[in-house]
Amino acid sequence: MTPARVGLDARLTRQMSVGMKTYACELAARLPRVAPEYSYVSFTHGGNFGWSEQVRLPLALRRARLDLVHFLSQYVPLVLPRRFVITIHDVIHLRFPQYFKAKVGPYYRTVVRHACARARRIITDDERTVDDLVELLGVARAKVRVVPLGVAEHFREAAEPFAGERPYLLYVGNHREHKDLKTLFEAWSALPERWNVDLYVTGADDFGGELQRRNESARAIVALGDVTTERLLRYYAGARALVQPALREGFGLPMLEAMAAGCPVIACRDALPGALGAAAQTYPPRDAGALRTEIERVLADEGLRSRAINSGREVARRLSWDRCARATADVYREVLEQA
Repeated sequence: MTPARVGLDARLTRQMSVGMKTYACELAARLPRVAPEYSYVSFTHGGNFGWSEQVRLPLALRRARLDLVHFLSQYVPLVLPRRFVITIHDVIHLRFPQYFKAKVGPYYRTVVRHACARARRIITDDERTVDDLVELLGVARAKVRVVPLGVAEHFREAAEPFAGERPYLLYVGNHREHKDLKTLFEAWSALPERWNVDLYVTGADDFGGELQRRNESARAIVALGDVTTERLLRYYAGARALVQPALREGFGLPMLEAMAAGCPVIACRDALPGALGAAAQTYPPRDAGALRTEIERVLADEGLRSRAINSGREVARRLSWDRCARATADVYREVLEQA
C-alpha cells in the first residue's frame, strides 16, 4: 500500500519565535525516522502575509497531491487544504492584548480562528492552552490534542559549567512585557546583602538604563547578548537556578532545557506547563516577594536544590523530541483513519 503523503509547512519566518522555529525544525527532521509509515513533503520557502504564503504555498500544497497537511504554526494561507492539522502553541496575544501591537488581535480573531474552525485537529503544547483556545477562539475542545514539546539530546550532555565572577541566576528568553522581567528584577534587588549573586539575562541591554540603576558593587544584572547553543548549555550548567517570570508560556522550552542540563527551575505558576509541574519551584504571578523567597530557598537549601535537579532531569528524560514526533504522527493517523 502506498503510504499517505503528509505535507509539513516547515517555513522558518521572521514572525516565529525561537521556540516555534525549534519545534518546526525538530519535527521536520524526526518524523521521517520516528513515523516512517508516512511519506513527508516539507515546504520551507517563503515568508508570512505576502504572495509566497497566500498564493505560492497553496498552489505548491495542491500540486504535491497530499493526503494531509500540518501547519506547524498559526501563520497560514487563507485558502486552506481540504484536510489539515494546525499547531497553535499559545494565544498569549489574546490573553494579554495590551502588550502587543493592535494588528495582532484581529489576525488571531479572523485568520487563526478560521483555520482552527476548518482544521481536523489542533495540536497544542499544554492543557492550559486548550482552555484559552476554547475561550478566546471558540475552538471545539474535542478537536484539540495536547502534545508536550521535547528537549534536544545535547542539553543532557555534560558541559563545563560557566564560572562567573560570582554565582548567578539565569533568565533565558525575550524581553517582551508579558515576560514580566520587572518582577524578576524587583525580586533580585530585594535579596538580602548576604546573597552576592548576579542575574544573567540573555539578549541585548534594551532596558533603558534599568540594569545600571539596579546594579550594585557586590552584584549586577548582566545582559549576555546573543548566546550560542554551546554557551547556553554552559550557562545552564553553572547557574544556581533558571528563573522564568513570564505571565504565560505556551510551553517555555528554556525551562525544559535547563532541567535537562541539571539546573533548578523557578517559574511563575501560570507559565509552567503541566508536563514540568512537579519539577519546578513556583510563585504567584507578579509577586516579587514570593519570587524572592523561592530564590532564597534554592540558594540556601542544597537538599532542595539537589532534589530539584534530580526531578528536572527525570522529567527531561521522558520528554524527548522523538516522543513529540511520535505523538504528532499519532494525531495524523487519527485524522487519516477518519478520512
